[in-house]
Amino acid sequence: MSKILVVDDVPSELEMIGRILKKAGMEVVVATNGEEAIARIQESAPDLVILDVVMPRMNGFEVIRELRGDRKTSKLPVVFCSQKNTEIDKTWGMDLGADAYITKPVDPEQLLNIVERLL
Repeated sequence: MSKILVVDDVPSELEMIGRILKKAGMEVVVATNGEEAIARIQESAPDLVILDVVMPRMNGFEVIRELRGDRKTSKLPVVFCSQKNTEIDKTWGMDLGADAYITKPVDPEQLLNIVERLL
């Protein structure tokens, strides 16, 4: 069973994305900000991270910079899932090392296709 870390500061987003992944047979771990995400990654060693961009304390761009700068997490698949939907946001996210960038509201089929491709 694949373990997915979902990071978002909006409880309804965490619940919705978690439900989609659990229905597909995946284990879901959650974090509500970037600092908590880094701690959860160290604790639970997820197979993939779904990461919001706009969050308190440490945003998604800062999180991925930290992940890509650490040899233990540099290859961990990261999917940005954000309401920031301009081309510059997507380009910036991919340039920082994201494996995919999807926008909210989440299309369940698109999300699962990306997750399955990256696992």
